[in-house]
Amino acid sequence: MKKKIKKIIIIALLAVVAFAAYHFFMKEKPTPIVLQTDEVTQGDVTTEVTATGSVQPVDEVEVGTQVSGLVSKIYVDYNSQVKKGQLLAELDKTNLQENVINATANYNSALNELNYYQQNYDRQKKMYDAQVISKSDYEQATYQLTNAKAMVTQRLTTLNQAKTNLGYANIYSPIDGIILSKEVEEGQTVAASISAPTLFKIAKNIKRMQVEVNVDEADIGQVKVGQRVSFTVDAYPQEEFSGRVTQVRLSPTTSSNVVTYKVIVEAENPDEKLKPGLTATIAIYTNELKGVTIVPAKAINFTPDTDVLMQYYAQKDITAEAPKVQHGKGKNKYVWVVNADGSLAQKAVTIGSNDGINVQVVSGLTVGEKVATSLQGSAPQIAGGDKKSGESSSPFMPKRPSRNNSKAK
Repeated sequence: MKKKIKKIIIIALLAVVAFAAYHFFMKEKPTPIVLQTDEVTQGDVTTEVTATGSVQPVDEVEVGTQVSGLVSKIYVDYNSQVKKGQLLAELDKTNLQENVINATANYNSALNELNYYQQNYDRQKKMYDAQVISKSDYEQATYQLTNAKAMVTQRLTTLNQAKTNLGYANIYSPIDGIILSKEVEEGQTVAASISAPTLFKIAKNIKRMQVEVNVDEADIGQVKVGQRVSFTVDAYPQEEFSGRVTQVRLSPTTSSNVVTYKVIVEAENPDEKLKPGLTATIAIYTNELKGVTIVPAKAINFTPDTDVLMQYYAQKDITAEAPKVQHGKGKNKYVWVVNADGSLAQKAVTIGSNDGINVQVVSGLTVGEKVATSLQGSAPQIAGGDKKSGESSSPFMPKRPSRNNSKAK
C-alpha cells in the first residue's frame, strides 16, 4: 500500500515538473515593438485618371456617291496616298449619259416652243394694239408665252441635274491623305436611295492621331483641356506615347447603367506606329505638383494603438504619458510626429493632393521633421497567459490569437 502511494506521489511530482517545463520552454517569447518612421521631404505629387480608348485619325473623311450605278473602275487600294481632286473610281455612265442626251433634246424642244410663242405673242400684241383682235386673243398669246418660258426653265433644270449626276459618276478625293478602307469592288452595284453609300475612308494625316477615351462619370470632373496624357497600346507594350487633352465632350454615353464621357486626346505619330483602331490604356495627369512638401500617405493614415504605444514607451524607457488621440476631417488631418525623446505627439496639418503614395502638406509640417508611419510588435507576456488578464491556460486548450498574429499563414 505504501509503495502504491509512493508511486502516485512520484507520478504527480513528475507531472508538475513536466507542466512547469512546458510553460518555461514553450511560452510565447516577447516580440519587440518596432516604430517605423519617415521624414518630411520635398518632392512631386501627381494625380491621374485612368481609362481606355481607341486610336483614330484626327481628320477622317468618308467618300460616297450621290448616284446609283455599277462600279466600273477603281483606281486606288488600301493605304494608297491620294491628292485632293484625284480620281478614285468611276461608275458606269451609260444610263447617265442617256439622261443627259434626253434632257438636252427636251430643253432644245422647249426653246423652239418658246421661240414660236414669242413670235406669236409679238404678232398678237401688234394686232391688239391696232384693235384688230379681241382682248381674249391677246391674253391667250400672253399665257402661252408665259408657259413656254416656264417650260424652258424646267427643262434647263432637268438638263443641269442630268449633267451633275453624270459628273457624280466620277468619284474624286476631297482631301490629301491615305486610303484607310475600300468598301466596294469593281462590278458592284451601289444604291444611293436614301443616303450616300460609303465607298472609301480617307485619313488626312496619320502622323497626328487622336485617342477617343471613355472616362467614367466619377472622374470626368477632374479632366480639363490641356492636361498631359500618357498611354500604351498592345501593339507596342514597352513603349509609352504622350499627348494632350484637346476636348471634353458634354454628351454622356450610357451602357449597362454605366455613364461615361468622351475625351479626345491628340498625339504625335511621326513613326506611324499608332494605327486606327488600336486600343489604348490611358493615364490623364489631372494634377502635377513639383517640389512641394510631402509625407508618405501611410503617415496620414497612421493612428497607434494606445496600449501598444505605452508598451513601446516602457520598452524604450520613455516617461511620456499616453497622448489623447484626435481625428481630422476633410483636408484637416493629424500626423504623429516623433519628439526628441522618442515619444509621439499629434500635429495638425492641412493636406493637398494625394497620389496614393505621397501626400502634399500645405501647412503644419516642415522639411526634416520625423513622422511615424507604423507601430508593430507586442509586449512581453506571462507564460501561457492572456495578454491583458495574465490568467494561465492549459497547454491542451486552444490559445486566443495574438493581435499581432497574421490571419494568413
